[in-house]
Amino acid sequence: MEVVHSRCAGLDVSKRDAKVCVRVVGGGRAGTTSTVTTWASVTNQVLALREHLIAEQVTLVVMEATGDYWKPFYYLLEDGPFEVMLVNARHVKNLPGRKTDVSDAAWLAQLGAHGLVRGSFVPPEPIRQLRDLTRTRTTMVRARAKEIQRLEKLLEDAGIKLSSVASDITGVSGRAMLEALIAGQRDPNELADLAKRRLRSKIPALTEALTGRFAEHHAFLARLHLDVIDQHTHVVAELTARIEVVIEPFRGARDLIITIPGISTLVADVIIAETGADMSRFPTAGHLTSWAGTCPGSNESAGRVKSTKTRPGNPYLKGALGIAAMSAAHSNGTYLAAKYRRVASRRGPVKAIVAVERVMLVAIWNMLTNGVFYEDLGGDYYTQRDPAKAKQRALDQLRQMGYDVTLNLTNTAVGQQDLTSQRDTLLDLGIEVDRIYVDHGLTHTPTSAKRQSLRVASKRGQAIGQGCERLTIPASYAAMVS
Repeated sequence: MEVVHSRCAGLDVSKRDAKVCVRVVGGGRAGTTSTVTTWASVTNQVLALREHLIAEQVTLVVMEATGDYWKPFYYLLEDGPFEVMLVNARHVKNLPGRKTDVSDAAWLAQLGAHGLVRGSFVPPEPIRQLRDLTRTRTTMVRARAKEIQRLEKLLEDAGIKLSSVASDITGVSGRAMLEALIAGQRDPNELADLAKRRLRSKIPALTEALTGRFAEHHAFLARLHLDVIDQHTHVVAELTARIEVVIEPFRGARDLIITIPGISTLVADVIIAETGADMSRFPTAGHLTSWAGTCPGSNESAGRVKSTKTRPGNPYLKGALGIAAMSAAHSNGTYLAAKYRRVASRRGPVKAIVAVERVMLVAIWNMLTNGVFYEDLGGDYYTQRDPAKAKQRALDQLRQMGYDVTLNLTNTAVGQQDLTSQRDTLLDLGIEVDRIYVDHGLTHTPTSAKRQSLRVASKRGQAIGQGCERLTIPASYAAMVS
């Protein structure tokens, strides 16, 4: 087998130490030699290991991604004059029955020497700092949500059904009622009167929901839960403020990403932190979607496709994309919402969400690669792409419901037909037209085509009238119709 690295090292990392195998391919009768040593995981020992690898003239160091224990070794060794490769443990499994730390280190060195491993994505230091902040914020938000659930269970134990009336028990109205309960107020009418704004329309339901057996024991525990919720809220606010400082070099990328429907600033922070905002690491958009685990898997044998299940991807990235996809799926008049409905009708809502996530990642890759804003294709994209098919589908559905349908062209449809004749007339005049502007409220005869083209040339990119379809004529032909 071809040797790519004649001097390669494999590291099997654990919490306390690491087994290091240095593999040297000799020439002639010397053959291949492997030397295994043990190094502690403390900083001074890792620095000494780096000097040892430099002395051995190692060109590649391969290590498994074992928990967080790889980080002290990777961060100190990456400054060396050799390549450091972090690999997925699932991709470098050793043969059954030969599982020891020493054999694992030797196996990693052998795989690296022959170029049979592929490195995982390890972002640069600024992205690593941003990733730590966003992941900590995600953990704190989840912890706060769990604490709110514990508070809700406590209220259920006391017979207080506040969550069945108010969607957020820690909102302005819910918080005022809980504080009053803790302070000793037990009159449901007085408690319900604390409702604010839209919740005041539900005062009768609140009066019934706030009638229970809330005692001093419940008040003590509710106070503890509210204090913990406030602590989490304060920590989340501090993390958000720090993220705004750290993300400053990547603010331009975030401004591009948030133009996609459904992606908020918080979600964009996570996307930048997990992908690195540098799309040069991914040769194509397909590589990005495959790495993120949002494209169909490949499991084929003997000509049969066994499974197309998506691979496990980055959990933080997939969680943020899931939130954005759910938001985009419920938006109005967007391509992403149309995509969701199209896939959900055939494959179900779960697969539809994954499909929307993939579309978002493809858009993000193209936007960050080319530095352009998001351009939505519109909620009627699939209808406009094949109008005849959409019309026939609608007719079939109506006929299945027992309706006899007769179709008549509207003024807009007549205008569209006239647009085709105008284009043909312009071609007869020797003007090659890609697009023109046409007012949907008017119909034009072929004899007015020359006049219409003059109006287009004079506008040069501006629409005529309201509710018009944007179509352009090349600037090079403007002089021909002036």
